[in-house]
Amino acid sequence: MKTTGIPLAASVRRALGRKRGIAEKKMFGGTCFLLRGHMLCAAGRHGFMFRVGRAQYENALARRGATPVVMGGRQFEGFVWVDPGTCDARALKRWIALAEGYVGTLPPK
Repeated sequence: MKTTGIPLAASVRRALGRKRGIAEKKMFGGTCFLLRGHMLCAAGRHGFMFRVGRAQYENALARRGATPVVMGGRQFEGFVWVDPGTCDARALKRWIALAEGYVGTLPPK
């Protein structure tokens, strides 16, 4: 799956720029991006995944292209999939900012 000719993980790397505290790990069949040891977002075969937290979950689902994360029949509240076709570079940065707003409140691991 690609967006505007750039593989999804590369587009996340570009959007993250030189943010401090970011690490990458292979997870969920794709590449997961961690902020200070906590999952921030991922890019894989299902699109983008963002960790938005429970308080922002319903608002995140109301955004264009967002759907619940369901794995193994279990819904992961606080995480959303985002269709890359609805997520240009500006939208991707907004999703990352939303996820960072939650993950940034968590203590470092």
